[in-house]
Amino acid sequence: MITIYTTPSCSSCRKAKKWLDDHKVAYEEKNLFNQRITEEDIDRMLENSENGFEDIISTRSKVFKEQDLDIEDMRISELKAFILDNPSVLKRPIMIDGQKLQVGYNDEEIRVFIPKRLRELIMCTDCPHGEHCDYQSALKRYFDEIKQEQTRD
Repeated sequence: MITIYTTPSCSSCRKAKKWLDDHKVAYEEKNLFNQRITEEDIDRMLENSENGFEDIISTRSKVFKEQDLDIEDMRISELKAFILDNPSVLKRPIMIDGQKLQVGYNDEEIRVFIPKRLRELIMCTDCPHGEHCDYQSALKRYFDEIKQEQTRD
């Protein structure tokens, strides 16, 4: 399941949640201001990032500027403690699912979270020979399949 780290006033967070809802992708939301993140949350982010803290921390945030911090001068344990005490320094939204991490909202990049069955429909892996589906047709077919499964349950 996808975990999405958000804040209430973040427009990119709202866009990401709307996209996930529109595509019927299940997720767990962690509001950075209402729910304390844990060191395990930070570790999960770092495990899936390409550039470590640089990918997840906004060094332009107010608290960074006020304290005149340089992440290059901080030990990993200090950075984690700083994030736990100041979760607003995290970029938003941060979405994690297994090995996939996306920071911020991007119409194209968020598609890494498309469920396997929908990807199959988009790629027409089970379409009649020579037929090609457009994205909207594949999406409609996917939603129809979900409805059929729900009525069977």
